[in-house]
Amino acid sequence: MNYPGSKFDASWRAALRPDDYRNPSPKSRYHLVVIGAGPAGLISAIGAAGLGADVALVEANYMGGDCLNVGCVPSKALLEYTSRDGRDFDKAFAWVREVRAGIAPQDSVQRYREQGVDVFLGRAELTGRGRVRVGDVSLHGRRIAICTGTRAALPPIEGLTDACPLTNETVFDLRERPARLGILGAGPIGCELAQAFAGLGIEVHLFELAARVLPGEIERASAAVSAALTEAGVHLHLGDMVRRVEGRGPHLIVSDGAEVNADRVLVATGRIPNTENLGLEAAGVELDDGLVRVDAHLRTTNRRIFAAGDCASREQFTHHADAQARALVQNALFYPSARVDRLVVPHCTYTHPEVASVGVAPGSPETDTYRVEFGELDRGRTQDDRVGFAEIVTSTGSDTIVGATIVAADAGEQIASLCLLMSNGMGLGTARATVFAYPTRAEYLKRAADAYNRTRLTPFAQRMFAAVLAFTRRLP
Repeated sequence: MNYPGSKFDASWRAALRPDDYRNPSPKSRYHLVVIGAGPAGLISAIGAAGLGADVALVEANYMGGDCLNVGCVPSKALLEYTSRDGRDFDKAFAWVREVRAGIAPQDSVQRYREQGVDVFLGRAELTGRGRVRVGDVSLHGRRIAICTGTRAALPPIEGLTDACPLTNETVFDLRERPARLGILGAGPIGCELAQAFAGLGIEVHLFELAARVLPGEIERASAAVSAALTEAGVHLHLGDMVRRVEGRGPHLIVSDGAEVNADRVLVATGRIPNTENLGLEAAGVELDDGLVRVDAHLRTTNRRIFAAGDCASREQFTHHADAQARALVQNALFYPSARVDRLVVPHCTYTHPEVASVGVAPGSPETDTYRVEFGELDRGRTQDDRVGFAEIVTSTGSDTIVGATIVAADAGEQIASLCLLMSNGMGLGTARATVFAYPTRAEYLKRAADAYNRTRLTPFAQRMFAAVLAFTRRLP
């Protein structure tokens, strides 16, 4: 069937789940059997194989997981298109599919086989000590890694299931432009897609039970995104509980505060782990509220089985899965010394403006906060940046950075420097001693460092400086 970008979908699917693929004959025993080929599973498999280990990788659906196929890649491609290139729905979705297809070879079956990984397509089940069944094949592994990710959760709203709602897993399969879209949930996914679809000229209604969008961020960041959504034409229904959805298209969304007609309904209200039907109980692997229970070394309650990524963490980000996978390889193949409980893990919502956060929030107890308005920087003035800001959090009376929130066009990039400082135990004093290009927004770090340095100028220090300067005035 021809639709916008259909040729790219064909190559995407061929790379990640070839129709003619036949699973290989398994080795007698593997160093590592990885279940799930999302970011955590892919990095675990290729990292272990790169060290010379015998590795089997099992995937039930498409290689690449949510991030490539139905998450980070298509959503950011759509956001970028709508912010730059206009409102043409067909061209926008063709671009999304082209970008996804262009990245697919990195995660393809062929690439992983060429790197020495035995790829098995099918559903995995733990069946015994070090055993994983895939169809009629049994894989024997010295260690096993569970990297099965999460999926979209549907809230218990009357009539919602009958309405065949979209989720992040199906929204990028759209082939026709809906005139009206109702989105349930104003977290990162809901806000990003609301802005993207509004950018395509679609009437968007965004419902959120909390009193503000991005309720997990500080209020000032939420306010900036809320204003941007409103400016884009998104209708916000905040503090509003959806009671039911009527009809099969068009739909009537009935909430406490409104009744809205929508051609499609998109659900963005959370995720649930893919941990069912894996044989975990028989393998002695315990769950914690659906997540695989792991220790700081990613070992499950069965010490021969490890887990990483979204199925084992409440911080469900691709970059976190990446970091965990690197630790998993070390711990599963060698001595388990790599820890993941001390990682500095930022997150970013890629609306315009972006919101990036790391660590504790500004205003937390026993902390100091240093705020820099990007509009006060020379670079901000040249760009007429009246929205952006950075708030850096330190331990009280110290330059030790413990958190930050940034709102800016490139907040996800700007927070990288802070993550580097935090990960290496370097404080704001390091930023003060660093030379930044002028004019750039990166100068916010030096501004914050200067603000911290001024707090060190106590009355006693001021008197000492005054005495020294008075004395040196008389010297030749």
